[in-house]
Amino acid sequence: MSMQSKPRMVEAVMFFNERGICKEMLFAEFEAMLDGVVNLPEFADQQMRVAYVLINPRLLLRSVVFFYLDFDEKGQADGGWNMPLRHLAERAGRGPDLGAGPIRLACRSQCPVSWHQMHMWDPSLSPGQNDLVLLRDAAKRNTLGILVEEDAPPVEPQRLQMAPEDTWYAADPSRDVAEKLAAQMDSEHRLKTAQLIKQQRLRIHSLTQQHEDELARSKLAAEEQQKLLLAEIQALRQTLKQQEERHSALKSQLAAQADSFQKGREEMTRQLRALERHGRTEADILRAQFDGELQAKVAAAVVEHKEQIAIRDVELAYRNELDSQMQAEIERLRQERDRLASASGDQILERLAKLGVVFVVYHPGAGHLTIPLQDIARYQDNPLAYAAAKCFVSEAQYRQWLGHYQQPTCESRLPSGERCATPVERVDSPSRFVAGESNCCARHKASNRLRTVS
Repeated sequence: MSMQSKPRMVEAVMFFNERGICKEMLFAEFEAMLDGVVNLPEFADQQMRVAYVLINPRLLLRSVVFFYLDFDEKGQADGGWNMPLRHLAERAGRGPDLGAGPIRLACRSQCPVSWHQMHMWDPSLSPGQNDLVLLRDAAKRNTLGILVEEDAPPVEPQRLQMAPEDTWYAADPSRDVAEKLAAQMDSEHRLKTAQLIKQQRLRIHSLTQQHEDELARSKLAAEEQQKLLLAEIQALRQTLKQQEERHSALKSQLAAQADSFQKGREEMTRQLRALERHGRTEADILRAQFDGELQAKVAAAVVEHKEQIAIRDVELAYRNELDSQMQAEIERLRQERDRLASASGDQILERLAKLGVVFVVYHPGAGHLTIPLQDIARYQDNPLAYAAAKCFVSEAQYRQWLGHYQQPTCESRLPSGERCATPVERVDSPSRFVAGESNCCARHKASNRLRTVS
C-alpha cells in the first residue's frame, strides 16, 4: 500500500439485466448520470434493476440497497427519481454475511422506509443465480479500480540500517511539522489525482464500450440491410430473367402472328376483289328484296299497333266507369260511418250518465268544472269559450289572462321591439284581470296612463 493513498469506504452502483450484472460505476458517475451529464442509450426506454453497494478497502460488501430506475427513449435517467440511498443503507436491517460480517440489506421485503418499498426489488437467492454472490464477486474483481488495503510486509534484517552516532540528535519540531504537512498535502493531492484519473478512465471506458455497442448494432443493421438488398437484387434478377424469356417468347409469337395476319390479309384482299366483281348484281337484287320485305313489315306493324290502341281505349273507358262507381260507394260508406259514429257516441255518453259518471275538467281560473251531458257538444267545439263563460269573462279576455297566468311578466314592447319581460304580480282570477294594467310593470302602467290622459 502506497503511503500517499489512504484506502476508504467506496460507494458504487451496479446495474442488472437478465444475464446478471451488466454495468458498474462509482457513485459520483451515477450522480452525474442523474444530473443529465451522461446518458446510457443501452438502457433506453427500460426500467433497470440497480444495486447501491458500499465496499470497504478489503473489497468486501458492507451495505446493499436494491432499487428500480427508469430511462426514457434517449437513455436519460428519470428526472423525478429521488431516493435517499445512503439513508436507506444506514437504516437497513441485517443481511447475510458476505465475508465482512452481516451486511445491511434494503430491498422490497426489508425496507426501512415504507413509502420507498414500491420502488425497490428483492434479489434472487437461488444457488444458480444469487444476486448477492454476483455483487460480491463483482466487488472482488475490482473493475472500478478501488484502492485496496494491503498488510505491510515485514522488513528483512539485512535491509535495516543504523544511523551514524553523530546524527543522533533531537529533530527540529517546526521542520517535522512542515514535512508532515507537506507529506499529507502530497498524499491528498495524489489520492485526488488518482481518483480523478480512475473516474476519467472509467468514463472513457464507458464511452468506448457505448461506442463499440453502437458500432456493433450499426454493423449488424448494415449486414441485415445488405442481406435484404442482396435478396431483393437476386429476386429482381430472377424476375428480369423471366421477363426477358417471356419477352423473347412473345416476340416469336408476335412474329408468327404477323406472318399469319399478312397471309390472311392477302387472302381477304383476293376474296374481296372477287366479291366486288360478282357482288354488284347480287347487291341490287338483295336491295330490292330488302325494300319489299321492309315495307310489308312496316304495314303489318302499323295494323298491329292500331289494334292495340283500340283495345287500350276500351279498357280505359271501362276503368273510368269503375272509378266513378267506387267514388260513389266510398262517399256512401263515409256518410254511413259518420251517422253510426254520432249515434253510437251519444248512446255511450247517455249510458255513462245513467251509471252516475260525471264529466269533470280543469281549467285555470275556473277550477274543476262538471260538464252536464247536454253541454258536452258545446264544450268539445270550444273548451276555452266554455271555461270563459264559467268565469263570466269573454273568450278574448280569458285567453289574455291565461297567457299572463302562465307567464306573469310585462308584455309591453321596448323601443328595440323586444318584450319587456319584467316579472309582475300574478292575477289569479280572470275577472280581475285588466289588459294593459295587470300584464304590465309599473313603468309601462304609468306610460299607458299618460297616453290615456293626453
